[in-house]
Amino acid sequence: MERKKTLTKDIVNQAIVDSFKKLNPWIMMKNPVMFVVEIGTVITLLLSLAPELFGSSEVGRGYNIAVFLILLFTLLFANFAEALAEGRGKAQAESLRKTKSDTMARLVQKDGTYKQVSSTSLRKGDVVRIEIGELIPSDGEIIEGLASIDESAITGESAPVIKEAGGDFSSVTGGTRVASDYIVVKVLTDPGESFLDCMIALVEGAKRQKTPNEIALTTLLAVLTLIFLIVMMTMVPIASYLNVKLEISTLIALLVCLIPTTIGGLLSAIGIAGMDRVTQFNVLAMSGKAVEAAGDIDTMILDKTGTITFGNRMASEFVPVGGRSVKDITFAALQASVKDETPEGRSIVELANKLGESWQADHYSDAEVVEFTAETRMSGLDLADGVKFRKGAVDAIKNYVTAHGGKIPADLEAITNRIAKAGGTPLAVAINERIYGVIYLKDTVKPGLKERFAELRAMGIKTVMCTGDNPLTAATIALEAGVDEFIAEAKPEDKIAAIKKEQQEGKLVAMTGDGTNDAPALAQADVGLAMNSGTMAAKEAANMIDLDSDPTKLLSVISIGKQLLITRGALTTFSIANDIAKYFAIIPAMFILAMPQLQALNIMNLASPESAILSALIFNAIIIPLLIPIAMKGVKYRAMSADRLLSRNILLYGIGGVVVPFIGIKIIDMVLHGLSIV
Repeated sequence: MERKKTLTKDIVNQAIVDSFKKLNPWIMMKNPVMFVVEIGTVITLLLSLAPELFGSSEVGRGYNIAVFLILLFTLLFANFAEALAEGRGKAQAESLRKTKSDTMARLVQKDGTYKQVSSTSLRKGDVVRIEIGELIPSDGEIIEGLASIDESAITGESAPVIKEAGGDFSSVTGGTRVASDYIVVKVLTDPGESFLDCMIALVEGAKRQKTPNEIALTTLLAVLTLIFLIVMMTMVPIASYLNVKLEISTLIALLVCLIPTTIGGLLSAIGIAGMDRVTQFNVLAMSGKAVEAAGDIDTMILDKTGTITFGNRMASEFVPVGGRSVKDITFAALQASVKDETPEGRSIVELANKLGESWQADHYSDAEVVEFTAETRMSGLDLADGVKFRKGAVDAIKNYVTAHGGKIPADLEAITNRIAKAGGTPLAVAINERIYGVIYLKDTVKPGLKERFAELRAMGIKTVMCTGDNPLTAATIALEAGVDEFIAEAKPEDKIAAIKKEQQEGKLVAMTGDGTNDAPALAQADVGLAMNSGTMAAKEAANMIDLDSDPTKLLSVISIGKQLLITRGALTTFSIANDIAKYFAIIPAMFILAMPQLQALNIMNLASPESAILSALIFNAIIIPLLIPIAMKGVKYRAMSADRLLSRNILLYGIGGVVVPFIGIKIIDMVLHGLSIV
């Protein structure tokens, strides 16, 4: 899916304004590294305005002002990165707010009459009727009717989706529109608790919580800051012993350059941007923790129907048995299906029509429809003249025929096995006590999945397919799709058992689902991706919701999760590696007058002590905005093993983090010296 463009001129302008607002100390305190920088900025401002308060000389006023301005811009650049990431989420939230409006609803009264009420007055349990062209006033479940629903305001997808009462596709979202027919909906949420309300709050970051990984890294950065603060304080007595007077602004510059300001300034932006990238793919993550967990997934549990295959089992062939002709089985299959309104039933009628068979509705006015049930596992039609047509599971039809004194054709089992081995579903067809043949229902594997599963395998992720099909069919589909393992004839409890088994081995598990029966497994999985078209129970149990209802989206979510972790690790490596060049710039500059031997450490041949310090400080500031695009877009992700990925990033961001500052600081020093600024 193509990403949506969410970075606009308005967002950038607002981010600039927010950069100044975020200078509020109460906000800065949430980021220990940048809060220390802000304290240093305030001190250098006071040094610039009243140097006598700190025992500083008037001669150094210009130097103090320069340090103050560089530190101020360091703070603003860090705040800008975070504000820019937040701005994209707020823009999406504002777009959703336009969708959320106070509409009128047709509330169904106890006596069956209707009352016009505001959507804000609807409560859980209320029943409303929505006609064609009307907005659905609140989240709910269809209890009557069938209609196509325009969900473009939520999903961005222009094609309407079919929703109907019963089954796994009865859930509707407030703010979407009925495009045809009518539906009666039972409201499932109170005001302020709807899916759209939650989505707005999550997208704009109002409920964003730091992930465990982000908290751990923040703690590490705070400890490193404290260590360098202690190191800086010990330099004061050392300098005094050497008869070197260190300016307070120089000590502050040293501290700011030594502490990991680069990753400290970008850490929050990386987390927000990671959530935003998921949202751009029309996936609503309930927390950053879910996105982060996706990056560490070891096993994927996938439903076959709708995920690996298209899920529409359609009649592709009529196979006669027992010496019958194709015309015989086509006629029998058509008669058994003329009143079957399921997708399979309609496909059988369409295939029979293509083969030259037809039917007239008035011929069946006195016929009795036999509905499919879980107990009988077959359906059909009983004509007024006593002729009975049946179609259903092969073993169910066999039992039906033998119970009525019929015989089983010798070639039935071989044909059934052939269809099952090909990945199809066989349905036997009988007229009275005789089996006429088998309907071959075929479900097709989605294109490109085999290549995607190969990528996951390269990353060390195991794929497991769950299906209710028999083992032969399951094995064929698994081979065609390229999954590692499969569970045939799976029940809801089998999915939970499979997830628990993997988790007991210390693995993180992801799963997709859309039905109420998937809810327990979605809740058990470390990453549960529910379909927006699915039931409310599934969406409540999952920690991610796919607005496009594309079960294969989980593959993209895992890639985004890994990209988030890699980006955070790569920029942390780059930030810490940056410090090496700053040591060679600042430390000799501070003590070179007292210890001329330190000139040997001035390997960049910087012009003067003041130039060296300001050059390091300027580089420390400008590297933050230069890395904002990487923080926002994420480090380019490639499907490879963790060892290869680690080696690549250490080479690129570790060695690069050492080399780039040497070049950058030297260039800045040459510019400052050339302009005679220092």
